[in-house]
Amino acid sequence: MPIPSTVRTSVVFLAAMTLTACGSEARLSVDQGTGPDPELPEPQSSLIPTVNIAKANRWAEGEKPSAAQGLEVNAFAQGLDHPRWLYVLPNGDVLVAESNAPKRPEDATGIRGWVMKKVMQRAGAGVPSADRITLLRDTDDDGRADERHVFLDDLFSPFGMTLVDNTLYVANTDAVVAFEYEADADRIDSEGREVTSLPAGPINHHWTKNVSASPDGTTLYATVGSNSNVAENGMDAEKGRAAIWQIDRETGESEVYATGLRNPNGIAFVPQPDGKDELWTVVNERDEIGSDLVPDYMTSVQDGGFYGWPYSYFGQNVDERVQPRKPKLVEQAIKPDYALGPHTASLGLYYSQDNALTEAYQNGMFVGQHGSWNRKPRSGYRVIFVPFENGDPAGQPQVVLDDFIQDDEAKGRPVGVVIDNSGSLLVADDVGNTIWRVSRSGRSTNDSDQPAN
Repeated sequence: MPIPSTVRTSVVFLAAMTLTACGSEARLSVDQGTGPDPELPEPQSSLIPTVNIAKANRWAEGEKPSAAQGLEVNAFAQGLDHPRWLYVLPNGDVLVAESNAPKRPEDATGIRGWVMKKVMQRAGAGVPSADRITLLRDTDDDGRADERHVFLDDLFSPFGMTLVDNTLYVANTDAVVAFEYEADADRIDSEGREVTSLPAGPINHHWTKNVSASPDGTTLYATVGSNSNVAENGMDAEKGRAAIWQIDRETGESEVYATGLRNPNGIAFVPQPDGKDELWTVVNERDEIGSDLVPDYMTSVQDGGFYGWPYSYFGQNVDERVQPRKPKLVEQAIKPDYALGPHTASLGLYYSQDNALTEAYQNGMFVGQHGSWNRKPRSGYRVIFVPFENGDPAGQPQVVLDDFIQDDEAKGRPVGVVIDNSGSLLVADDVGNTIWRVSRSGRSTNDSDQPAN
């Protein structure tokens, strides 16, 4: 049956308005929405949400992002297929999860869903998932990978990776899977075994799942994002989601470690003055209540802690869109440690105490900010560093890698970040299909005067 012209007109009109950055503009700067006590103005609502995403147009030959003073950047590897996450093996090999969303037949349905899919395509996120992990190797220490191998394939939207002893754990979108690993191997051919299943399904709104191991290697932690923006699909669809899971590495037994985290991605362990290691994560907060709300954040994570989603944000600020309200639960909501600016889409997280960059980056957290869609003007699209002191954030963020947007187009979008065995910073750029390497200006790649973690 043909679609009536009035409906077609409405769809085209809505799409056109959405793709041309309609909606409210920010009243505050990104800096005002950053730090331990960000400014939180009154929510702003509109019939059509603010959509202001940069059109993807990949790097031309010779183009690259800009590194901070004292640093330089080069392409470690190019021509990848939507690289999202990074992991460095003990021998220095770099694993790259080339991945994208799986088929989600019940996510983003109707006219609104159609528009949002078009927006994601505009952002460069509409490509099929390669469903593989690629190994990159720099055999001559020149800061560029000269070997590339398909390390694992036939995966299911893989994201996080972690190695414990001789076992590599991979977080597919629906399960944590374990593979036997041999040192210096170019490929894993053995069949993986499922450690534990993770929430997925036909909506699977936040599909990326991360996995990391505790410093003693006995416990795995997995991140599971929410199945909606603010529970509009119902709380039954959110079972086990918006959470960090704790998994016994040997038995696979799992339990929810912390909840109310809308979309946690990166995980890091931060040494504390008492000698213990504290779990931290980075979280994408909710959308569609204005360009200034809600700041994404990074925070330490308490066992049994509740962080507000969907009922409140940044502590106990009630989201009135969510019904019924849960005031007693909101009273328990923990305020996050450090805001990272509204709608920055902070995904990558890596803590470093010692690396081969300049002195300014020796103790703190690297954060990959994928970039906003729900803010005008845009935010994110860069890599930042937050200095730490005595196990806590201690100062304003410093921009490490910038200018992913040029001529109002997204040449790239940073995601995973990691320090490699030379002490340089690697950045996964999924739109640019590149792994960028940030190093100290003028430093030879085979210098070893400073150790790397």
